[in-house]
This record gives sequence, C-alpha cells and structure tokens, in this order.
Amino acid sequence: MTQLDFWQDQETAKNKSKKLNNLKEEILTWEKLIQETNDLLEISFLDKEAKDISLRKEIEKKLFSLEKKFEYFEFFILFNQKYDSYNAIVNIHAGAGGDDAQDWTEMLLRMYLKFCEKRKWQVKIIEESKGTETGIKNITLEIQGNFAYGFLKSEAGVHRLVRISPFDAEKMRHTSFALVEALPELEELKEIEIDPENLRIDTYLASGHGGQNVQKTETAVRITHLPTKIVVSCQNERSQSQNKEMAMKYLQTKLFQQYLIKQQKEKQDLKGEFKPVEWGSQIRSYVLHPYQMVKDHRTNYETNDTEAVLNGGIDEFIDAYLRHSIKTQET
Repeated sequence: MTQLDFWQDQETAKNKSKKLNNLKEEILTWEKLIQETNDLLEISFLDKEAKDISLRKEIEKKLFSLEKKFEYFEFFILFNQKYDSYNAIVNIHAGAGGDDAQDWTEMLLRMYLKFCEKRKWQVKIIEESKGTETGIKNITLEIQGNFAYGFLKSEAGVHRLVRISPFDAEKMRHTSFALVEALPELEELKEIEIDPENLRIDTYLASGHGGQNVQKTETAVRITHLPTKIVVSCQNERSQSQNKEMAMKYLQTKLFQQYLIKQQKEKQDLKGEFKPVEWGSQIRSYVLHPYQMVKDHRTNYETNDTEAVLNGGIDEFIDAYLRHSIKTQET
C-alpha cells in the first residue's frame, strides 16, 4: 500500500485495503480476548480459596461471557478454504412448483437478506426476474462482507418447502423447490481466460429501478459464453458499461465454478461417486405442515423453530455444515 502506483488500479487497491482492515479487526479482536482471558486468570488466582462470594460470581459471569465469545470466533477457524474470506455471488432459482416455487424463492431471498443484515453486510441485486403472478423466478445477489462466501457456500443446493399452499383454493399441501448457487466473487484469475471472440453481448431495456433514463436506453447487458452456453446478465447498475463490468465478473465466477467442478470430478473419479450441485442434490427441507421442522440432509442437524430460520437464523446450520466438511476432508 505504500507503493506510489498502489491506487492506479482502483478496484485492486480497494480490495487490498478491505483485506487489510479485516485482518486488523481480526487481530484486534483476538488481542482483546487474550487480555480478557488474562484478566480472568488473575482474578481467579486471587480467588483460589473461593472465600469471596461476590468475587466468585464475578468470575463466573466473566467466564460465561468469554466462553460465548470463543464459541463465536471458533466459527472463523472453520473457514480453512482458499476463497472463504471472499465476497459472495448468490443466485436463487425457482424450481418445480409454479407460483409456490416462485413465492418460496422470495422467502429464501428474505431469509438471506435478514442473515446479511445481522452481519451488516452490503447486498446488491445484479439481476432479478419477477414471477408472472407472484414471487421471484430468479435473482442474483452480490454480497460484500467478511467471509461472506465462507458462510454462504453451505447454502448451495436444492431447498425444499412443504406447506399448505396459499395459492390453492382447496388448501392442499404442496411441495416446492428452489436452487441456490453460491460462488466467490473473484478478481482476475490466470486459470480463467475469456476470449472476447467467444462472447455474444446483447443489450436491452432494463426493467428494474432507475427512472425514465433506464426505460429509454438499453443499459441492461446479457453476455453469452458461446463455448459453454453460459448466460449471465446485469441490469441494476446505472450505465451499460457498469452492467457489462458486473456481468463479466459474474461470468468469470460461473466459468471458475465449472473449472473447480471439473478438477473435483477428476479427483473423485479416482475415489468413486461425484455429485455436483444440481436439482437431484437436495440439501435441506423446510416443513411447515403438518409439523414444524427444518432439517439439513447433509449433516442431519434440525430444529423446530422454523420462524427463526426463515428470519435469517441459519447460523447453526452453517456451523454444522462447516464442521461436517472438515471431518469429510480429514477422511
């Protein structure tokens, strides 16, 4: 950061500065915990004969507080993969279930927005396709926050909802599905080279917010990567160039996902079964009728507090997934 040309590349400089601030904050947090631990040890040494009841209560209170803090920061030790500290790009698709599935997609969106809000993360909508009658068909989010991808990678897969449908006049029980994709927001990668000649770039009128200017000019951008048939789009930025830049960033993450899956498949071919994230890989069920339960099928962690989960309380599911992943890596 002390180099004279550091701020010439604004985007890289911004990312480096943010990384530095996150590291400083992490170090400061652990230093505070160490100091609190040392203070507690000193008090405990004074109370080794446990004669002072008020001092004993103070020790117990401080110990309880420290245990809670260590439990929370133990979370971050579970982030042991290369891209865990990165921002995340999250895509939610409505699956089978018609209006119910589109409504379910909107419910999942609300759940993740609540989760991000609790962590004071910034969320930007890259692309959104509203449902015909209700809900959302598809939405793509850019989520900026410390370890955003590390947290949200646990959500990748199919989410299943069972409930009495609010769209069924006969009040029958319906099952609907939504697919969540979570990718790290990446800077330029040497593994991924995009040839401009392999791209088809289309522009169209943005349908989202932006006022009269958006309706009159083709600011929205859709990019098709011809060799892989991957299509990405962005319409929520103010200009066509900004939308193109964001769409290219999203395309890069999609291509990198394919690169990682290919690498993983080659490794798994030597070991046995390989199962990518697709419609068959259901990861979690949310049952609202005839009983209340949310269950993760990978870790078997479950809870009856469905309301808390749908209001963003997915921390325990993420914790269980990360611990399960580490055990799987070890075996």
